[in-house]
Amino acid sequence: MNFEYSDRSLALQEKLRAFMEREVLPEERAYEEFTKENLWQVYPKMEALKERARAAGLWNLFLPKNYNEFSPGLTNLEYAPLAEIMGRVLWSSEVFNCSAPDTGNMEVLAKYGSPEQQEAYLHPLLKGKIRSAFLMTEPAVASSDATNIEASIVLEGDEYVINGRKWWSSGVMHPNCSVYILMGKTDKTAARHIQQSMVLVPANTPGVKVLRPLEVYGMVDSPHGHAEVLLKNVRVPKENMILGAGRGFEIAQGRLGPGRIHHCMRLIGAAQRSLELMCTRVATREAFGRPLKDFSSIRQDIAKSKCEIDQARLLTLAAADKIDRHGIKEAKELISMIKIVCPQMCCNVVDRAIQAHGGLGVSQDTPLAGFWVYGRTVRIADGPDEVHMHQLGRNLVRKIS
Repeated sequence: MNFEYSDRSLALQEKLRAFMEREVLPEERAYEEFTKENLWQVYPKMEALKERARAAGLWNLFLPKNYNEFSPGLTNLEYAPLAEIMGRVLWSSEVFNCSAPDTGNMEVLAKYGSPEQQEAYLHPLLKGKIRSAFLMTEPAVASSDATNIEASIVLEGDEYVINGRKWWSSGVMHPNCSVYILMGKTDKTAARHIQQSMVLVPANTPGVKVLRPLEVYGMVDSPHGHAEVLLKNVRVPKENMILGAGRGFEIAQGRLGPGRIHHCMRLIGAAQRSLELMCTRVATREAFGRPLKDFSSIRQDIAKSKCEIDQARLLTLAAADKIDRHGIKEAKELISMIKIVCPQMCCNVVDRAIQAHGGLGVSQDTPLAGFWVYGRTVRIADGPDEVHMHQLGRNLVRKIS
């Protein structure tokens, strides 16, 4: 592949960096303080930031080229460096309408949704008027194997009746969350990969009960959150089924490929900023009569971090290019590789930066603690490391032996 970015991507990168410096970074500390003190409330300046981003043409950048009536129509390779820039501030993706789980949900609706489903939910999401959630993981089963999902979706007349318990349902707590995409089983007797379906559930549907927000290392990620949700005899019109009964696993595979590119590039952005913070810290701090930058261990940590970041970036760009050229199925090995490499890389780089900052590194006065939690969480989210290594190793043995 050609690792040179297109002129269009380069122009957007320059514009996005300037916007981040001018509009987002000055709000970083205020945002964090507000969301800690005002749970499940939207930061007061968020809508104004979103309007300015939209006016600047920095809106829905994630949506691929075959949906260019809704977006600039970037390829995954063109969008990847933009996701990296957004990753430098944990919450900034929302400013550009590029935050999970909305991105994945919009991709599902754009690719698989009916015209009526697109009108009802995709268009408001594309305009940033509503938020959404994705309900897949369940507490009672190992959800890293999506075929284990047990929530039932039963057709009764003109309605589907849904029963089940979900958790780590990202986005549910957001006050503007209006719709869930839920994965469950419509036919437990069918072949293993055609038992599952995805259905749209309006957030205010009777029978939906948000039990609690879940904490991630003591953080609740307000205002979007990750909730445990009980669904008891929840009824939705049969028209809310996406693509058709038994197509849920197929949709999930299509949804997660680009989403993993987005996560990995944001993690690279977080790691890159951590490295920059580390370099600034050690250049201005002294211990035992010498600048920290003169200690060999510090220099080694910086060198290793630079190597690991660049390796992860190149691997992720290769995966993005493979999706663009040959589709998600052909890119599955590279997608597994970046999912294994990038979260662990981020954890390693951020941990070194924290160590170089000392007590400051674990405090709220830097973004480092949040970056580390993000990296550690994504080692589990979207498929844990072990699942990707198991599948990648199995496939390589089959291919080579």
